[in-house]
Amino acid sequence: MRSSSPPFGAPALKLLSVIIPARDEEGCVASTVEHLHLELKLHAVPHEIVVVDDGSSDRTWEILTELRTRVPALAPVQNTGDHGFGRAIIHGLNKSHGDALVIFMADASDDPRDVVRYWQKLNEGWDCVFGSRFIKGGGVIDYPRYKLLLNRLFNFFIRVLFKLSLNDTTNAFKSYRRTVIDGARPLIAPHFNLTVELPLKAIVRGYAWTVIPITWRNRRSGEAKLKIKEMGSRYFFICMYVWLEKYFSRGDYRKPDSQS
Repeated sequence: MRSSSPPFGAPALKLLSVIIPARDEEGCVASTVEHLHLELKLHAVPHEIVVVDDGSSDRTWEILTELRTRVPALAPVQNTGDHGFGRAIIHGLNKSHGDALVIFMADASDDPRDVVRYWQKLNEGWDCVFGSRFIKGGGVIDYPRYKLLLNRLFNFFIRVLFKLSLNDTTNAFKSYRRTVIDGARPLIAPHFNLTVELPLKAIVRGYAWTVIPITWRNRRSGEAKLKIKEMGSRYFFICMYVWLEKYFSRGDYRKPDSQS
């Protein structure tokens, strides 16, 4: 499942930055970082792990500062401004140094092995590599039924609205070249709707993307931060914002070499 061929002659990547937003994740953030670092090290992926403490009231920041002595690739930062999932990711993107970026969840719901596969696919020349839990080879474990139903309905809405084959747009766990992130600015979504803004802007603005199967496991500690009732209108707003760009901006924001 892919949109086009990867760009010819895309520069080789030098450093992968994994951005992890974290708020009150004392029960799992250390193991998440350690397992991720080990997997990337085993596959010789040059990396940094940028964990953004987004106003935690528990021991998350203390744990991260202690963990730096064991995980040299860890670069924890604090978001001291307004909080929110999207704001934390944007803060991490701004503080990171890699020419490739992956957004990864602190609750260990994403698989570190898929991060390695993202890195490998980006190095084939793709601008973006998106994961899908709902294609052959992908899967979910312990996904709450009502959330799964809402997920499938909203992703179907996005597919119809944008005429996309991508069927897991709302999942945060995706990868990008730095040039895509810079080309998608300004990023305006302060909450979980950033997970929709980033891939849709990348697609609408003409960046080359492909999809791989990924797996997802429901968190085993802590509390889920996504509040469905609060996010519905925010997701809809971002979708319509990018849809208006697609059909009415006359290509003003498209990737320069994708202009027709």
